[in-house]
Amino acid sequence: MPKLKVDDVEVEVPAGFTVLQACEVAGVEIPRFCYHDRLSIAGNCRMCLVEMEKSPKPIASCAMPAADNMVIKTNTPMAKKARQGVMEFLLINHPLDCPICDQGGECDLQDQAVAYGMDHSRYKENKRAVKDKYMGPLVKTIMTRCIHCTRCVRFATEVAGVEDLGLLYRGENAQITTYLEKAFASELSGNVIDLCPVGALTSKPYAFTARPWELRKTESVDVSDALGSNIRIDVRGNEVLRVLPRLNEDVNEEWISDKARFACDGLKRQRLDRPYVRKNGKLQPASWDEALTVAAEKLKAAGSKAAAIVGDLCDAESMVALKDLMAGLGATSIDCRQDGAKLDASVRGAYLFNAGIAGIEQADAILLIGTNPRAEAPVLSARLRKRFLAGSLKIAAIGPKVEMTFPMENLGAGAPTLAEVAEGRHAFFETLKGAKKPMLIIGQGALRGANGAAVLAAVRSLAEKAGVVKEDWNGFCVLHTAAARVGGLDLGLVPGAGGRDVAGILDGAGRGEVPVVYLLGSDEIDTSKLGSAFVIYQGHHGDAGANRADVILPGAAYTEKNGTYVNTEGRVQLGRLAAFPPGEAREDWKILRALSEKLGQPLPYDNLGQVRRRLVAVNPVFGTLEEAKPGAWGAFGQAGAMGSEPFASPISNFYMTDPISRASPTMAECTSVFLNGQARTGTHG
Repeated sequence: MPKLKVDDVEVEVPAGFTVLQACEVAGVEIPRFCYHDRLSIAGNCRMCLVEMEKSPKPIASCAMPAADNMVIKTNTPMAKKARQGVMEFLLINHPLDCPICDQGGECDLQDQAVAYGMDHSRYKENKRAVKDKYMGPLVKTIMTRCIHCTRCVRFATEVAGVEDLGLLYRGENAQITTYLEKAFASELSGNVIDLCPVGALTSKPYAFTARPWELRKTESVDVSDALGSNIRIDVRGNEVLRVLPRLNEDVNEEWISDKARFACDGLKRQRLDRPYVRKNGKLQPASWDEALTVAAEKLKAAGSKAAAIVGDLCDAESMVALKDLMAGLGATSIDCRQDGAKLDASVRGAYLFNAGIAGIEQADAILLIGTNPRAEAPVLSARLRKRFLAGSLKIAAIGPKVEMTFPMENLGAGAPTLAEVAEGRHAFFETLKGAKKPMLIIGQGALRGANGAAVLAAVRSLAEKAGVVKEDWNGFCVLHTAAARVGGLDLGLVPGAGGRDVAGILDGAGRGEVPVVYLLGSDEIDTSKLGSAFVIYQGHHGDAGANRADVILPGAAYTEKNGTYVNTEGRVQLGRLAAFPPGEAREDWKILRALSEKLGQPLPYDNLGQVRRRLVAVNPVFGTLEEAKPGAWGAFGQAGAMGSEPFASPISNFYMTDPISRASPTMAECTSVFLNGQARTGTHG
């Protein structure tokens, strides 16, 4: 480990560190535009110049490896003059449009011009102008501002794995472009907005909307997939204006998907803001008292025959309240697996991403089973690509042939291939067995349908035979698509003795055997199968469930309540209230508490703290936040015939998977551009 001096402070840094990183270890801030911790070193901007003893000129600290006995000075007249010169060069062609630039107030160029630049310029020539480029419906370009740091190009190539961006021409003619005036086709494209150190790439939906100092900032978690990406919600008044990523090395690093970032405009459209009751075949506005009374009467009459289905965006507080409400009625037909996945809730290790999201970086052989991570969890897909780029990784897939951002071998389409591997008759079985840290990633596409339990049993058998589960490593990883799924399974929201699962509830409702169905934010089921059952829908958007409902109880979206969520690896995280629910809508657990009062069986909690104590009582994992608790291993699944049907990804349209994204105009435009073949256009929209 090299030892060097930085401004008379001796530091010891790991081998491979650069001088810039060594300066940061010493507590010295070095300005930079092109350097980024997660991208390759470019050495373009020269803003990080420092003085090195015995060097006749300043060195670029981002590109110079730290070495023994180096003496670095960061604050000498030479270093200051060098930085002032670089800043003067950068500003020669930069337009003076800070007052109308969306980056104003959070711009690296502004900050560093003040801290390291001069108060005048010696250049009087006309500024260069560059034509704006089309990058699709999400990223707005003002390319005259570009300083050619190439962060966006390196992100697209290295992290997103989409070689859509590049630098054309040379010298003062150089331009960042998408080559063929094509939309930037990546599920992670919005991250270039955060990476851009100037205002060249900004958010198109957010353009000219607000200034950063107008916004109230709330730290929360994303619910658009099961990854639990850490986010910051920016609100003005009671309107969510934008969503940005927060740093969490174990979950999403500092990236979020485009759906997590841009679907927030769906929060103000098609909202349920007051209760409704169906009268004479039409939904009519009602008071809370009337709606709760009607719902309570129907539930009382149904008693133990009532059933409940839980949706994909629910928080743990509302799920435990629903579980307790149904238990009070004696009803055991309750299910949180609305896609019909045959997940086993009795063994926690059977439904977790046991190795952890960060554990992907340790794996040396990976088999994807019935999953397309690029659509189901784009940030996890980026982690897979990161591991691939590190080398020494063998990766294969069983399922549909999809275009990933890393090369992989497709072994087959479905269960017959899985049976071959599980029985040791396929070459990839030996690859898994010979690996030090093998990983199986099982998607919901393999677990849905009548044969899902048999598939789960076969994958468990493969994991045990191939040494995927060891004393110090558990590579059995289930990739969920729903933010509420792991929390629901942790709380035991699966059919009890004599209870029906989702398919059984729909079948029973169609036959008239299930008189009342309670839908808690459940919009992904086939509502046409509910027959003549009385449907109570509690949710926040006028989607499929509300359309079929006989009583609507308006709830709060994830940005409008304090809620607990458990991600695919079993990490318990808190979402926080950033804005209040619209109109008469209320937090979900409070609605269920009020309904229990009408039923004459009040739930034993009156505030959020008491509800959370109830969560811990049901399952102790809820007592530990921000930690992926390992799941116990045991027997699960149900051995049997797996059929011959090919596995299919549960997501056909990445941009519209839940009521919020389906209500979003931005996601509708993305669907049009990326899925309906309009990604290439000659116009700048």
